[in-house]
Amino acid sequence: MRVRKPAETRKSEIIDATLRLADKLGPDRLTTETIAEAVGLTQPGIFRHFPKKQDLWEAVAARVGAMMETRWKKAESGDTPATDRIRALIGAQLRLIQSTPAIPAILFSRELHTKNKGLRTAFFGLMSRFHKVIADLVAQACAAGELNEDIDPDDAAYLIIGLVQGLAVRWSISGRNFDLTDEGNRLLELQLKGLAYGNAGTGEERNAS
Repeated sequence: MRVRKPAETRKSEIIDATLRLADKLGPDRLTTETIAEAVGLTQPGIFRHFPKKQDLWEAVAARVGAMMETRWKKAESGDTPATDRIRALIGAQLRLIQSTPAIPAILFSRELHTKNKGLRTAFFGLMSRFHKVIADLVAQACAAGELNEDIDPDDAAYLIIGLVQGLAVRWSISGRNFDLTDEGNRLLELQLKGLAYGNAGTGEERNAS
């Protein structure tokens, strides 16, 4: 006799399966029939929880967003220097991508770019929030003398996000044949060094001069 699970438990299982299969098969080839088979439901059973496939993808986006924002909040908090918090933030993002490789697959899928406006809107909002978190930390780093005070925090944040996105693509198409977090940390150090170039020193040192 099949045990009837609570709706939220079943929804969570469906979202987990969607993320797992999006990595294995690709978002654009993933069908509700395949998902139903993976969780032991019929296809109508999937639609009882998510009336449209678009609803399921938006739930996936919400799950990814929650995972990201939990990690961002932890990384950006504390009294450590702002550049250390940038390092922690990017490290957390790369570890999440490495543990959930469906994320870059979804970001560059036809499902997101041409078929599902709700999914595209959700991920655009998520990336906009990520940009703001980084830009705020860059501004703090500039004010503290850790980075060149002449750089624009918004532009610097776009450069750092570009590092993450480009590296995720390289990691994916290479067959994941390198450690994403280690390579990201190495390249971020080069980027931070460039953003600090020409800086006169810390805020305290400038005030003392």
